[in-house]
Amino acid sequence: MLKVLLILAGLSVLVPFVMYKATNETKGKECLVMNAVTFFGVIGVAMVYILSCGVTAFAAPETAEAAMSVGEGLKFIGAALSTGLSGIGGGIAVASAASAAIGAMSENEKLMGKTLIFVALAEGIALYGLVISILIMQ
Repeated sequence: MLKVLLILAGLSVLVPFVMYKATNETKGKECLVMNAVTFFGVIGVAMVYILSCGVTAFAAPETAEAAMSVGEGLKFIGAALSTGLSGIGGGIAVASAASAAIGAMSENEKLMGKTLIFVALAEGIALYGLVISILIMQ
């Protein structure tokens, strides 16, 4: 089953590329959307398959029972997604707020305190994601 999923993942990248070249590079957006949807769909199916088979952790020889359930695996995935996506979102927000703050401070230096508040609020998004991931792990 894993070999079939790997072949499908490869085809999900190869087929849109061939279609893009076959249409003389005119349907770029459609090919990109098709590529993203099929690739992440196949990866999602592969993750569900892998987690349903049971995941075993590397354990010391004295502990015979080291199997993880599907719920525990999904817990780790949820914690990783909440931390990673909030970090990405916080980075995008800080980039926008900091560039606007620098532009505002170049015109009026008295605005430094007000602009730092907006940058700090944007950084809070990443902290909220980290708190949520800690709560998920508990």
